[in-house]
Amino acid sequence: MSTLLEKQIKVNRIVTTSIEHARAIEDPARAKIMEILYRQALSADQISTALKKTGYKKALTTVRHHLEILKESGLVEIVRIEESRGAITKYYSTSTKLLDFQTPVDFDSTYSKVITNTSTKIEKILKGLTPKTASKGKKSEDYSQYLVMEIMNRAMTNVLEKSNKR
Repeated sequence: MSTLLEKQIKVNRIVTTSIEHARAIEDPARAKIMEILYRQALSADQISTALKKTGYKKALTTVRHHLEILKESGLVEIVRIEESRGAITKYYSTSTKLLDFQTPVDFDSTYSKVITNTSTKIEKILKGLTPKTASKGKKSEDYSQYLVMEIMNRAMTNVLEKSNKR
């Protein structure tokens, strides 16, 4: 048998998520709910209305089902409960910002110098961070990388969120 194609793949992205989170946002409507709830708390009825405005016509019972899945995964939580004339209204929000974009075709060539310069700076940060996440016992090197990625992700989120508020 002859080889018809062979190429080297360079790892250029690490995605950190749990299976529960990935399953929760695999449905496009749930991903859209995440986008809608970022920065604002809404009731299921308000979410249903917001979904309709973006082209997702979902029944209120379906929206509640999606909210339950997102809640069970820890991506969405109840932030307020109101009582009015005997009826209970729950308001939902999220602390997770979901960015759903496509990288431009020329991304690597356009940003290669920025990536290289940033990599050098991050490398210095990681030298101090890695010993703190080194696992003892059964945990793998991948787990240590996961912890470092989560720390960096949350630190970047803190910085980016502060810059958005200015």
